[in-house]
Amino acid sequence: MAQRRARGRAGTDRRSRRPRPPHPAGLVVATVFAMVAMTPSLLPRDWLYQALVSGISGALGYGVGVALAWVLRRVPAWRRLLASARARVPEDVAPRLRPALAVTALLALVLMLVVGARWQRAMTAAIGMPAPSTADWLRAAPLLVLIAAVLVLAARGVWGVSRRFDRFLEAHLRWPHTVASAVAAVLVLGAVLLVDDLLLRRGLSTADAVFAARNDQDHPGVRQPRAQERTGSSASSVPWESLGREGRRFVAQGPTPAQLRSAGAVGAPTTPIRVYAGIESAETPRGRAALAVEELERTGAFDRSVLLVATTTGSGWVNGPAVEALELMYGGDTAAVATQYSYLPSWLSFLTDRSRATDEARALTAAVEERVEALPEGDRPLLLAYGESLGSYGSENAFTSLADIRERLDGVLWVGPPNANQIWHALVERRDPGTPALAPVYASGLLVRFAGDAQQITTPPTAWEPPRALYLQHASDPVVWWSPDLLLSEPDWLRERPDGVDRPVLRWFPLVTFWQLTFDLLNAKSVPDGHGHNYDALALDGWVAVAAPDGWTSADTERVRAVLGP
Repeated sequence: MAQRRARGRAGTDRRSRRPRPPHPAGLVVATVFAMVAMTPSLLPRDWLYQALVSGISGALGYGVGVALAWVLRRVPAWRRLLASARARVPEDVAPRLRPALAVTALLALVLMLVVGARWQRAMTAAIGMPAPSTADWLRAAPLLVLIAAVLVLAARGVWGVSRRFDRFLEAHLRWPHTVASAVAAVLVLGAVLLVDDLLLRRGLSTADAVFAARNDQDHPGVRQPRAQERTGSSASSVPWESLGREGRRFVAQGPTPAQLRSAGAVGAPTTPIRVYAGIESAETPRGRAALAVEELERTGAFDRSVLLVATTTGSGWVNGPAVEALELMYGGDTAAVATQYSYLPSWLSFLTDRSRATDEARALTAAVEERVEALPEGDRPLLLAYGESLGSYGSENAFTSLADIRERLDGVLWVGPPNANQIWHALVERRDPGTPALAPVYASGLLVRFAGDAQQITTPPTAWEPPRALYLQHASDPVVWWSPDLLLSEPDWLRERPDGVDRPVLRWFPLVTFWQLTFDLLNAKSVPDGHGHNYDALALDGWVAVAAPDGWTSADTERVRAVLGP
Protein backbone atom coordinates (compact mmCIF):
# COMPACT_ATOMS: atom_id res chain seq x y z
CA MET A 1 0.00 0.00 0.00
CA ALA A 2 2.76 2.41 0.98
CA GLN A 3 4.64 1.58 -2.20
CA ARG A 4 1.55 2.28 -4.31
CA ARG A 5 1.09 5.63 -2.55
CA ALA A 6 4.74 6.44 -3.15
CA ARG A 7 4.47 5.48 -6.82
CA GLY A 8 1.29 7.57 -7.07
CA ARG A 9 3.02 10.54 -5.56
CA ALA A 10 5.99 10.07 -7.86
CA GLY A 11 3.66 10.01 -10.84
CA THR A 12 1.93 13.08 -9.57
CA ASP A 13 5.28 14.82 -9.10
CA ARG A 14 6.33 13.94 -12.66
CA ARG A 15 3.05 15.27 -14.01
CA SER A 16 3.35 18.42 -11.89
CA ARG A 17 6.70 19.16 -13.51
CA ARG A 18 5.14 19.25 -16.96
CA PRO A 19 3.93 22.65 -18.19
CA ARG A 20 0.22 22.75 -17.57
CA PRO A 21 -2.01 24.24 -20.26
CA PRO A 22 -4.40 27.03 -19.24
CA HIS A 23 -7.49 25.87 -17.40
CA PRO A 24 -10.48 26.25 -19.78
CA ALA A 25 -12.70 27.94 -17.21
CA GLY A 26 -9.84 30.15 -16.09
CA LEU A 27 -9.09 31.15 -19.68
CA VAL A 28 -12.72 32.03 -20.41
CA VAL A 29 -13.20 34.17 -17.31
CA ALA A 30 -9.76 35.75 -17.76
CA THR A 31 -10.73 36.82 -21.27
CA VAL A 32 -13.99 38.30 -20.03
CA PHE A 33 -12.21 40.26 -17.28
CA ALA A 34 -9.54 41.53 -19.67
CA MET A 35 -12.21 42.65 -22.15
CA VAL A 36 -14.26 44.40 -19.46
CA ALA A 37 -11.09 46.24 -18.42
CA MET A 38 -11.06 47.83 -21.89
CA THR A 39 -14.33 49.66 -21.21
CA PRO A 40 -14.09 53.40 -20.40
CA SER A 41 -13.18 54.62 -16.94
CA LEU A 42 -12.89 58.18 -15.63
CA LEU A 43 -10.02 59.30 -17.86
CA PRO A 44 -8.51 58.39 -21.22
CA ARG A 45 -5.59 55.98 -21.06
CA ASP A 46 -2.89 54.95 -23.50
CA TRP A 47 -2.16 51.44 -24.73
CA LEU A 48 0.46 50.78 -22.05
CA TYR A 49 -1.92 51.53 -19.20
CA GLN A 50 -4.54 49.44 -20.97
CA ALA A 51 -2.15 46.49 -21.14
CA LEU A 52 -1.47 46.79 -17.42
CA VAL A 53 -5.15 47.08 -16.47
CA SER A 54 -6.26 44.23 -18.71
CA GLY A 55 -3.29 42.04 -17.77
CA ILE A 56 -3.95 42.36 -14.05
CA SER A 57 -7.70 41.97 -14.53
CA GLY A 58 -7.18 38.93 -16.74
CA ALA A 59 -5.00 37.26 -14.10
CA LEU A 60 -7.66 37.90 -11.47
CA GLY A 61 -10.29 36.53 -13.83
CA TYR A 62 -8.24 33.39 -14.34
CA GLY A 63 -8.20 32.81 -10.60
CA VAL A 64 -11.94 33.41 -10.37
CA GLY A 65 -12.58 30.96 -13.22
CA VAL A 66 -10.45 28.22 -11.69
CA ALA A 67 -12.09 28.73 -8.30
CA LEU A 68 -15.59 28.54 -9.82
CA ALA A 69 -14.66 25.34 -11.66
CA TRP A 70 -13.36 23.84 -8.41
CA VAL A 71 -16.63 24.63 -6.65
CA LEU A 72 -18.81 23.34 -9.50
CA ARG A 73 -16.89 20.06 -9.65
CA ARG A 74 -18.21 19.35 -6.19
CA VAL A 75 -21.83 19.72 -7.33
CA PRO A 76 -23.13 16.28 -8.47
CA ALA A 77 -25.51 17.70 -11.07
CA TRP A 78 -22.69 19.71 -12.64
CA ARG A 79 -20.38 16.69 -12.73
CA ARG A 80 -23.05 14.67 -14.54
CA LEU A 81 -23.65 17.48 -17.02
CA LEU A 82 -19.92 17.82 -17.69
CA ALA A 83 -19.48 14.08 -18.17
CA SER A 84 -22.39 14.01 -20.61
CA ALA A 85 -20.89 16.88 -22.62
CA ARG A 86 -17.50 15.19 -22.78
CA ALA A 87 -19.05 11.95 -23.98
CA ARG A 88 -20.53 13.74 -27.00
CA VAL A 89 -17.18 15.15 -28.12
CA PRO A 90 -15.40 12.89 -30.66
CA GLU A 91 -11.99 11.65 -29.51
CA ASP A 92 -10.18 13.25 -32.45
CA VAL A 93 -11.77 16.64 -31.71
CA ALA A 94 -11.11 16.81 -27.97
CA PRO A 95 -7.35 17.57 -28.20
CA ARG A 96 -8.10 20.53 -30.46
CA LEU A 97 -10.57 22.23 -28.13
CA ARG A 98 -8.06 23.96 -25.87
CA PRO A 99 -5.99 25.44 -28.74
CA ALA A 100 -9.23 26.55 -30.40
CA LEU A 101 -10.34 28.17 -27.14
CA ALA A 102 -7.01 30.00 -26.82
CA VAL A 103 -7.22 31.32 -30.40
CA THR A 104 -10.83 32.42 -29.84
CA ALA A 105 -9.81 34.24 -26.66
CA LEU A 106 -7.02 36.07 -28.48
CA LEU A 107 -9.32 37.09 -31.33
CA ALA A 108 -11.89 38.34 -28.81
CA LEU A 109 -9.23 40.45 -27.10
CA VAL A 110 -8.11 41.99 -30.39
CA LEU A 111 -11.69 42.77 -31.39
CA MET A 112 -12.36 44.37 -28.02
CA LEU A 113 -9.20 46.46 -28.33
CA VAL A 114 -10.54 47.85 -31.60
CA VAL A 115 -13.79 48.78 -29.86
CA GLY A 116 -11.84 50.13 -26.88
CA ALA A 117 -9.81 52.41 -29.16
CA ARG A 118 -13.07 53.88 -30.44
CA TRP A 119 -14.21 54.55 -26.87
CA GLN A 120 -10.89 56.20 -26.05
CA ARG A 121 -11.21 58.48 -29.08
CA ALA A 122 -14.63 59.56 -27.85
CA MET A 123 -13.19 60.34 -24.40
CA THR A 124 -10.20 62.28 -25.71
CA ALA A 125 -12.44 64.30 -28.05
CA ALA A 126 -14.67 65.24 -25.11
CA ILE A 127 -11.80 66.84 -23.19
CA GLY A 128 -9.65 68.10 -26.07
CA MET A 129 -6.81 65.58 -26.04
CA PRO A 130 -5.06 63.91 -29.00
CA ALA A 131 -6.91 60.78 -30.07
CA PRO A 132 -5.17 57.38 -30.10
CA SER A 133 -5.11 55.33 -33.29
CA THR A 134 -6.40 51.79 -33.43
CA ALA A 135 -2.96 50.58 -34.52
CA ASP A 136 -1.38 52.06 -31.39
CA TRP A 137 -4.09 50.58 -29.23
CA LEU A 138 -3.50 47.08 -30.61
CA ARG A 139 0.03 47.18 -29.18
CA ALA A 140 -1.57 46.37 -25.84
CA ALA A 141 -2.54 42.84 -26.96
CA PRO A 142 0.78 40.98 -26.61
CA LEU A 143 1.77 42.88 -23.48
CA LEU A 144 -1.49 42.25 -21.63
CA VAL A 145 -1.25 38.52 -22.42
CA LEU A 146 2.34 38.49 -21.12
CA ILE A 147 1.40 40.33 -17.92
CA ALA A 148 -1.52 38.00 -17.23
CA ALA A 149 0.62 34.92 -17.93
CA VAL A 150 3.41 36.06 -15.61
CA LEU A 151 0.96 36.75 -12.78
CA VAL A 152 -0.81 33.41 -13.26
CA LEU A 153 2.50 31.53 -13.33
CA ALA A 154 3.59 33.33 -10.16
CA ALA A 155 0.35 32.31 -8.44
CA ARG A 156 0.80 28.74 -9.66
CA GLY A 157 4.31 28.75 -8.23
CA VAL A 158 3.06 29.82 -4.81
CA TRP A 159 0.31 27.20 -4.98
CA GLY A 160 2.85 24.55 -5.99
CA VAL A 161 5.05 25.33 -2.99
CA SER A 162 2.00 25.06 -0.75
CA ARG A 163 1.09 21.65 -2.21
CA ARG A 164 4.62 20.30 -1.77
CA PHE A 165 4.70 21.48 1.82
CA ASP A 166 1.30 19.89 2.34
CA ARG A 167 2.59 16.52 1.08
CA PHE A 168 5.70 16.85 3.25
CA LEU A 169 3.58 17.34 6.38
CA GLU A 170 1.40 14.35 5.47
CA ALA A 171 4.29 12.02 4.69
CA HIS A 172 6.75 12.89 7.46
CA LEU A 173 4.59 14.15 10.32
CA ARG A 174 1.59 11.91 9.60
CA TRP A 175 -0.77 14.88 9.79
CA PRO A 176 -4.31 14.49 8.42
CA HIS A 177 -4.68 15.87 4.90
CA THR A 178 -7.08 18.67 5.93
CA VAL A 179 -4.82 19.88 8.74
CA ALA A 180 -1.69 19.65 6.60
CA SER A 181 -3.32 21.61 3.78
CA ALA A 182 -4.50 24.37 6.12
CA VAL A 183 -1.14 24.69 7.88
CA ALA A 184 0.76 24.67 4.59
CA ALA A 185 -1.49 27.36 3.13
CA VAL A 186 -1.12 29.59 6.20
CA LEU A 187 2.66 29.20 6.34
CA VAL A 188 3.16 29.85 2.63
CA LEU A 189 0.83 32.85 2.76
CA GLY A 190 2.74 34.18 5.76
CA ALA A 191 6.02 33.74 3.92
CA VAL A 192 4.66 35.60 0.88
CA LEU A 193 3.39 38.46 3.06
CA LEU A 194 6.73 38.62 4.88
CA VAL A 195 8.64 38.84 1.61
CA ASP A 196 6.18 41.48 0.35
CA ASP A 197 6.67 43.48 3.54
CA LEU A 198 10.46 43.28 3.25
CA LEU A 199 10.35 44.29 -0.40
CA LEU A 200 7.96 47.14 0.43
CA ARG A 201 10.21 48.43 3.18
CA ARG A 202 13.26 48.19 0.94
CA GLY A 203 11.38 49.90 -1.86
CA LEU A 204 10.20 52.73 0.39
CA SER A 205 13.70 53.18 1.77
CA THR A 206 15.06 53.41 -1.76
CA ALA A 207 12.28 55.78 -2.83
CA ASP A 208 12.91 57.98 0.20
CA ALA A 209 16.60 58.21 -0.68
CA VAL A 210 15.85 58.99 -4.33
CA PHE A 211 13.31 61.70 -3.54
CA ALA A 212 15.46 63.09 -0.73
CA ALA A 213 18.16 63.69 -3.34
CA ARG A 214 15.59 65.29 -5.61
CA ASN A 215 14.52 67.53 -2.72
CA ASP A 216 17.96 69.15 -2.89
CA GLN A 217 17.53 70.07 -6.57
CA ASP A 218 15.84 73.31 -7.60
CA HIS A 219 13.20 73.87 -10.24
CA PRO A 220 14.56 75.81 -13.22
CA GLY A 221 14.63 79.55 -12.67
CA VAL A 222 14.19 79.44 -8.88
CA ARG A 223 16.33 82.03 -7.09
CA GLN A 224 16.69 82.93 -3.43
CA PRO A 225 14.24 85.78 -2.69
CA ARG A 226 15.49 89.21 -1.65
CA ALA A 227 12.24 90.42 -0.10
CA GLN A 228 12.26 90.19 3.69
CA GLU A 229 8.65 89.04 3.51
CA ARG A 230 9.86 85.63 2.33
CA THR A 231 11.32 82.76 4.29
CA GLY A 232 14.82 81.92 3.10
CA SER A 233 15.75 85.54 2.38
CA SER A 234 18.75 87.19 4.03
CA ALA A 235 16.40 88.54 6.72
CA SER A 236 15.08 85.06 7.54
CA SER A 237 16.46 82.80 10.27
CA VAL A 238 15.43 79.72 8.26
CA PRO A 239 18.20 78.60 5.88
CA TRP A 240 17.29 78.72 2.20
CA GLU A 241 18.75 75.25 1.62
CA SER A 242 16.53 73.69 4.31
CA LEU A 243 13.28 74.59 2.55
CA GLY A 244 13.43 71.76 0.03
CA ARG A 245 12.70 71.79 -3.68
CA GLU A 246 9.02 72.75 -3.41
CA GLY A 247 9.48 75.12 -0.49
CA ARG A 248 12.14 77.11 -2.32
CA ARG A 249 9.89 77.44 -5.33
CA PHE A 250 6.95 78.50 -3.14
CA VAL A 251 8.79 81.39 -1.46
CA ALA A 252 10.58 82.42 -4.68
CA GLN A 253 7.35 82.82 -6.64
CA GLY A 254 4.39 85.14 -6.20
CA PRO A 255 2.76 88.04 -8.02
CA THR A 256 4.93 90.96 -9.10
CA PRO A 257 4.03 94.60 -8.26
CA ALA A 258 2.89 95.06 -11.86
CA GLN A 259 0.59 92.05 -11.62
CA LEU A 260 -0.85 93.29 -8.34
CA ARG A 261 -1.62 96.67 -9.91
CA SER A 262 -3.20 95.00 -12.95
CA ALA A 263 -5.39 92.98 -10.60
CA GLY A 264 -6.68 96.17 -8.97
CA ALA A 265 -4.25 97.01 -6.17
CA VAL A 266 -4.49 100.70 -5.28
CA GLY A 267 -1.32 102.70 -4.57
CA ALA A 268 1.97 100.99 -3.84
CA PRO A 269 1.38 97.22 -3.93
CA THR A 270 2.07 95.22 -0.79
CA THR A 271 4.46 92.30 -1.14
CA PRO A 272 2.62 89.11 -0.17
CA ILE A 273 4.17 87.23 2.72
CA ARG A 274 5.12 83.61 2.08
CA VAL A 275 6.43 81.52 4.96
CA TYR A 276 7.68 77.95 4.71
CA ALA A 277 9.46 75.38 6.86
CA GLY A 278 11.02 72.38 5.14
CA ILE A 279 11.43 68.89 6.50
CA GLU A 280 15.10 69.73 7.08
CA SER A 281 14.29 73.03 8.80
CA ALA A 282 13.23 71.25 12.00
CA GLU A 283 12.93 67.61 13.07
CA THR A 284 9.28 67.39 14.16
CA PRO A 285 5.89 68.75 13.05
CA ARG A 286 5.72 70.89 16.19
CA GLY A 287 9.23 72.14 15.59
CA ARG A 288 8.41 73.16 12.03
CA ALA A 289 5.13 74.75 13.16
CA ALA A 290 6.94 76.79 15.84
CA LEU A 291 9.54 77.88 13.30
CA ALA A 292 6.79 78.90 10.88
CA VAL A 293 5.04 81.00 13.53
CA GLU A 294 8.35 82.73 14.32
CA GLU A 295 8.65 83.59 10.63
CA LEU A 296 5.08 84.87 10.60
CA GLU A 297 5.94 87.13 13.53
CA ARG A 298 9.13 88.35 11.84
CA THR A 299 7.38 89.24 8.60
CA GLY A 300 4.39 90.97 10.24
CA ALA A 301 1.96 88.37 8.94
CA PHE A 302 -0.50 88.86 11.79
CA ASP A 303 -1.05 92.46 10.67
CA ARG A 304 -2.21 91.39 7.21
CA SER A 305 -5.87 91.17 6.18
CA VAL A 306 -5.68 87.46 5.34
CA LEU A 307 -3.63 84.61 6.79
CA LEU A 308 -3.72 81.37 4.82
CA VAL A 309 -2.66 78.04 6.37
CA ALA A 310 -1.84 75.72 3.47
CA THR A 311 -1.23 72.00 3.99
CA THR A 312 1.19 70.63 1.43
CA THR A 313 1.12 67.39 -0.53
CA GLY A 314 3.67 64.65 0.16
CA SER A 315 6.66 66.33 -1.48
CA GLY A 316 5.91 69.70 0.12
CA TRP A 317 4.13 71.10 -2.94
CA VAL A 318 1.68 73.99 -2.66
CA ASN A 319 -0.42 74.92 -5.70
CA GLY A 320 1.07 78.29 -6.64
CA PRO A 321 -1.86 79.58 -8.76
CA ALA A 322 -4.29 78.87 -5.90
CA VAL A 323 -2.26 80.95 -3.44
CA GLU A 324 -1.55 83.62 -6.04
CA ALA A 325 -5.27 84.03 -6.77
CA LEU A 326 -5.89 84.96 -3.14
CA GLU A 327 -2.90 87.32 -3.10
CA LEU A 328 -4.15 89.13 -6.21
CA MET A 329 -7.66 89.43 -4.78
CA TYR A 330 -6.33 91.24 -1.70
CA GLY A 331 -3.70 93.33 -3.44
CA GLY A 332 -0.89 91.46 -1.71
CA ASP A 333 -2.22 92.17 1.80
CA THR A 334 -1.92 88.49 2.64
CA ALA A 335 0.29 85.94 4.35
CA ALA A 336 0.53 82.26 3.43
CA VAL A 337 2.28 79.61 5.51
CA ALA A 338 3.07 75.97 4.78
CA THR A 339 5.37 73.21 6.03
CA GLN A 340 6.84 70.04 4.54
CA TYR A 341 6.50 66.58 6.11
CA SER A 342 7.86 64.17 3.48
CA TYR A 343 10.10 63.75 0.45
CA LEU A 344 7.73 61.30 -1.26
CA PRO A 345 5.21 62.16 -3.98
CA SER A 346 1.65 62.64 -2.80
CA TRP A 347 0.32 59.28 -4.06
CA LEU A 348 3.14 57.35 -2.40
CA SER A 349 2.76 59.25 0.87
CA PHE A 350 -0.98 58.58 0.80
CA LEU A 351 -0.53 54.82 0.34
CA THR A 352 2.28 54.36 2.84
CA ASP A 353 2.06 56.97 5.61
CA ARG A 354 -0.79 59.44 5.29
CA SER A 355 -0.66 60.09 9.05
CA ARG A 356 2.28 62.42 8.42
CA ALA A 357 -0.01 64.84 6.59
CA THR A 358 -2.45 64.77 9.50
CA ASP A 359 0.23 65.34 12.14
CA GLU A 360 1.75 68.21 10.17
CA ALA A 361 -1.57 69.94 9.54
CA ARG A 362 -2.68 69.63 13.15
CA ALA A 363 0.59 71.06 14.46
CA LEU A 364 0.68 74.00 12.05
CA THR A 365 -3.02 74.86 12.31
CA ALA A 366 -2.97 74.74 16.12
CA ALA A 367 0.18 76.88 16.37
CA VAL A 368 -1.13 79.56 14.00
CA GLU A 369 -4.58 79.51 15.54
CA GLU A 370 -3.17 79.94 19.04
CA ARG A 371 -1.20 83.01 17.96
CA VAL A 372 -4.18 84.56 16.15
CA GLU A 373 -6.45 84.06 19.16
CA ALA A 374 -3.97 86.00 21.29
CA LEU A 375 -4.72 89.11 19.21
CA PRO A 376 -7.59 91.48 20.04
CA GLU A 377 -10.70 90.24 18.24
CA GLY A 378 -10.93 93.29 16.00
CA ASP A 379 -7.28 93.05 14.94
CA ARG A 380 -7.22 89.45 13.79
CA PRO A 381 -6.59 88.55 10.15
CA LEU A 382 -9.06 86.47 8.22
CA LEU A 383 -7.90 82.92 9.00
CA LEU A 384 -8.29 80.55 6.04
CA ALA A 385 -7.29 76.94 5.37
CA TYR A 386 -6.33 75.39 2.07
CA GLY A 387 -5.29 71.93 0.94
CA GLU A 388 -5.18 70.06 -2.34
CA SER A 389 -5.19 66.30 -2.77
CA LEU A 390 -3.29 64.77 0.19
CA GLY A 391 -3.03 68.32 1.52
CA SER A 392 -6.81 68.46 1.84
CA TYR A 393 -6.73 65.14 3.69
CA GLY A 394 -4.25 66.44 6.23
CA SER A 395 -5.90 69.84 6.54
CA GLU A 396 -9.34 68.34 7.04
CA ASN A 397 -8.01 66.02 9.75
CA ALA A 398 -6.95 69.04 11.78
CA PHE A 399 -10.65 69.35 12.60
CA THR A 400 -13.24 66.99 14.05
CA SER A 401 -16.37 68.10 12.23
CA LEU A 402 -17.97 70.79 10.08
CA ALA A 403 -19.01 72.59 13.27
CA ASP A 404 -15.39 72.55 14.48
CA ILE A 405 -14.24 74.02 11.16
CA ARG A 406 -16.78 76.83 11.33
CA GLU A 407 -15.90 77.63 14.92
CA ARG A 408 -12.15 77.91 14.35
CA LEU A 409 -11.76 79.29 10.81
CA ASP A 410 -13.09 82.08 8.61
CA GLY A 411 -13.15 79.99 5.45
CA VAL A 412 -11.93 76.75 3.88
CA LEU A 413 -11.05 75.70 0.34
CA TRP A 414 -10.26 72.01 -0.10
CA VAL A 415 -9.43 70.84 -3.60
CA GLY A 416 -9.54 67.32 -5.05
CA PRO A 417 -10.25 65.64 -1.69
CA PRO A 418 -9.28 61.95 -1.54
CA ASN A 419 -12.14 59.54 -0.93
CA ALA A 420 -10.57 58.79 2.46
CA ASN A 421 -11.35 62.31 3.77
CA GLN A 422 -13.61 61.53 6.72
CA ILE A 423 -15.54 64.80 7.01
CA TRP A 424 -16.04 64.96 3.23
CA HIS A 425 -17.23 61.36 3.20
CA ALA A 426 -19.68 61.94 6.04
CA LEU A 427 -21.13 65.04 4.36
CA VAL A 428 -21.58 63.23 1.04
CA GLU A 429 -23.22 60.28 2.79
CA ARG A 430 -25.66 62.66 4.53
CA ARG A 431 -26.38 64.76 1.44
CA ASP A 432 -29.87 66.07 0.78
CA PRO A 433 -32.24 63.42 -0.63
CA GLY A 434 -32.36 63.43 -4.41
CA THR A 435 -28.96 65.07 -4.90
CA PRO A 436 -26.25 62.96 -6.58
CA ALA A 437 -23.00 61.91 -4.94
CA LEU A 438 -21.15 63.44 -7.90
CA ALA A 439 -22.64 66.87 -7.10
CA PRO A 440 -24.02 66.62 -3.56
CA VAL A 441 -25.96 69.32 -1.77
CA TYR A 442 -25.75 69.35 2.01
CA ALA A 443 -28.28 71.25 4.12
CA SER A 444 -29.43 73.17 1.03
CA GLY A 445 -25.91 74.58 0.62
CA LEU A 446 -26.22 76.64 3.78
CA LEU A 447 -22.87 75.70 5.35
CA VAL A 448 -20.72 73.79 2.86
CA ARG A 449 -20.73 73.27 -0.90
CA PHE A 450 -19.28 70.92 -3.49
CA ALA A 451 -18.47 72.04 -7.02
CA GLY A 452 -16.79 70.84 -10.18
CA ASP A 453 -17.09 74.17 -12.02
CA ALA A 454 -17.86 77.82 -11.30
CA GLN A 455 -21.57 77.40 -11.97
CA GLN A 456 -21.94 74.61 -9.42
CA ILE A 457 -20.49 76.84 -6.70
CA THR A 458 -23.66 78.94 -6.79
CA THR A 459 -25.91 75.87 -6.90
CA PRO A 460 -28.31 75.85 -5.15
CA PRO A 461 -29.01 79.63 -5.34
CA THR A 462 -29.81 79.78 -1.64
CA ALA A 463 -28.15 81.49 1.31
CA TRP A 464 -24.59 80.41 2.13
CA GLU A 465 -23.67 81.44 5.63
CA PRO A 466 -20.12 82.43 6.54
CA PRO A 467 -17.69 81.04 7.45
CA ARG A 468 -17.88 79.10 4.21
CA ALA A 469 -16.40 75.71 3.36
CA LEU A 470 -16.01 74.63 -0.25
CA TYR A 471 -14.85 71.36 -1.80
CA LEU A 472 -13.74 71.47 -5.43
CA GLN A 473 -14.11 68.05 -7.06
CA HIS A 474 -14.36 66.94 -10.67
CA ALA A 475 -16.61 64.08 -11.70
CA SER A 476 -13.59 62.72 -13.58
CA ASP A 477 -11.07 62.99 -10.72
CA PRO A 478 -9.97 59.49 -9.65
CA VAL A 479 -8.36 60.90 -6.50
CA VAL A 480 -11.84 61.83 -5.29
CA TRP A 481 -13.56 58.58 -6.23
CA TRP A 482 -10.92 55.86 -5.83
CA SER A 483 -11.52 53.55 -2.88
CA PRO A 484 -10.66 49.93 -1.95
CA ASP A 485 -14.42 49.38 -1.66
CA LEU A 486 -14.56 49.42 -5.47
CA LEU A 487 -13.19 45.88 -5.46
CA LEU A 488 -16.47 44.31 -4.38
CA SER A 489 -19.17 46.98 -4.12
CA GLU A 490 -20.68 49.58 -6.44
CA PRO A 491 -20.78 53.09 -4.93
CA ASP A 492 -23.61 55.55 -5.49
CA TRP A 493 -21.59 57.83 -7.77
CA LEU A 494 -21.01 55.03 -10.28
CA ARG A 495 -24.74 54.69 -10.82
CA GLU A 496 -24.93 58.35 -11.86
CA ARG A 497 -24.05 60.22 -15.04
CA PRO A 498 -22.86 63.79 -14.50
CA ASP A 499 -24.72 66.46 -16.44
CA GLY A 500 -22.88 68.06 -19.33
CA VAL A 501 -20.13 65.44 -19.54
CA ASP A 502 -19.91 63.96 -23.04
CA ARG A 503 -18.10 60.70 -22.48
CA PRO A 504 -18.93 56.98 -22.38
CA VAL A 505 -20.53 55.84 -19.15
CA LEU A 506 -18.29 54.11 -16.62
CA ARG A 507 -19.90 50.90 -15.41
CA TRP A 508 -18.91 49.00 -12.30
CA PHE A 509 -17.57 45.46 -12.55
CA PRO A 510 -16.23 43.48 -9.56
CA LEU A 511 -12.43 43.63 -9.20
CA VAL A 512 -11.94 45.26 -12.61
CA THR A 513 -13.25 48.77 -11.89
CA PHE A 514 -10.89 49.07 -8.93
CA TRP A 515 -7.90 48.51 -11.20
CA GLN A 516 -9.25 50.85 -13.86
CA LEU A 517 -9.43 53.69 -11.34
CA THR A 518 -6.10 52.72 -9.80
CA PHE A 519 -4.39 53.40 -13.12
CA ASP A 520 -6.54 56.50 -13.62
CA LEU A 521 -4.79 57.82 -10.50
CA LEU A 522 -1.47 57.67 -12.32
CA ASN A 523 -3.01 59.61 -15.19
CA ALA A 524 -4.95 62.14 -13.12
CA LYS A 525 -2.67 65.12 -13.86
CA SER A 526 -2.07 64.27 -17.53
CA VAL A 527 -5.36 65.70 -18.78
CA PRO A 528 -6.36 69.32 -19.53
CA ASP A 529 -7.28 71.74 -16.75
CA GLY A 530 -10.87 71.36 -15.66
CA HIS A 531 -10.65 67.56 -15.79
CA GLY A 532 -9.11 64.87 -13.67
CA HIS A 533 -7.03 66.22 -10.79
CA ASN A 534 -6.35 69.66 -12.35
CA TYR A 535 -8.06 72.59 -10.64
CA ASP A 536 -5.86 75.64 -11.36
CA ALA A 537 -8.51 77.53 -13.33
CA LEU A 538 -11.17 76.92 -10.67
CA ALA A 539 -9.16 78.05 -7.64
CA LEU A 540 -9.96 81.74 -8.19
CA ASP A 541 -13.70 81.07 -8.32
CA GLY A 542 -13.34 79.04 -5.15
CA TRP A 543 -11.65 81.85 -3.24
CA VAL A 544 -14.15 84.41 -4.53
CA ALA A 545 -16.95 82.23 -3.14
CA VAL A 546 -15.24 81.58 0.20
CA ALA A 547 -13.43 84.82 1.06
CA ALA A 548 -14.10 87.66 -1.37
CA PRO A 549 -13.10 91.15 -0.15
CA ASP A 550 -15.94 93.54 0.67
CA GLY A 551 -17.52 95.06 -2.43
CA TRP A 552 -16.06 92.43 -4.75
CA THR A 553 -17.66 92.24 -8.20
CA SER A 554 -17.59 89.86 -11.15
CA ALA A 555 -15.47 92.46 -13.00
CA ASP A 556 -12.88 92.17 -10.24
CA THR A 557 -12.86 88.40 -10.68
CA GLU A 558 -12.25 88.66 -14.42
CA ARG A 559 -9.48 91.21 -13.89
CA VAL A 560 -7.66 88.80 -11.57
CA ARG A 561 -8.34 85.92 -13.97
CA ALA A 562 -6.67 87.87 -16.77
CA VAL A 563 -3.56 88.34 -14.62
CA LEU A 564 -3.44 84.66 -13.64
CA GLY A 565 -3.68 83.67 -17.29
CA PRO A 566 -4.82 80.36 -18.74
